[in-house]
Amino acid sequence: MNEITRFAPKAAKATSILRALALMVLASLMLTLGACQSIRPLSDRMESKYSLKKRKTSISRLRPQGPERCSVPVQVSARAFRAMLDSIEEARGVKYRFGGTTPEGFDCSGFVQYLYNRSFQMILPRASNDLALVGPIIHRDRLQPGDLVFFAAGDEITHVGVYLGNERFAHASSKAGISISTLSQSYYATHFAFGTRIIRVE
Repeated sequence: MNEITRFAPKAAKATSILRALALMVLASLMLTLGACQSIRPLSDRMESKYSLKKRKTSISRLRPQGPERCSVPVQVSARAFRAMLDSIEEARGVKYRFGGTTPEGFDCSGFVQYLYNRSFQMILPRASNDLALVGPIIHRDRLQPGDLVFFAAGDEITHVGVYLGNERFAHASSKAGISISTLSQSYYATHFAFGTRIIRVE
């Protein structure tokens, strides 16, 4: 038996052990990185995720001459903004209805779409995860009245409302219908993702 034949099984076994160790180290590293990711606050994770997606920087507005594209945030008058606040007050108590887009019943994105179309003639995306791609992302401590606020379950946007100031926002709650809640309430504080800005009040 020559030297190569005698040592081949030992070399193969050593290679196999090294491979197994390398795989263990790689698996451990991936678990550590995953743990670090899950420790990050939901809002940080969602802001990072959505800032990397292709964001829309313009929307359509209905004009007498037809739809026109406008850059966001769109400048709106204080009068138009007050009209939107009045519309929110009028809608308070309207029941939640999945897929609803009228005062007969709203879901969360249907309510936002209705408000911004009625008050500012904006044509906004229908689903909350599509709405979340419109306009610049705004951190919670920089929210202004009229901003949209988004909430997530896991890593998916599941809810949207209209920020009113002082931590308050209007939305279509599946339990309470059109109502006003606060970002400091337990559920909303835990599930807050980020805000976006599609209007700027004059």
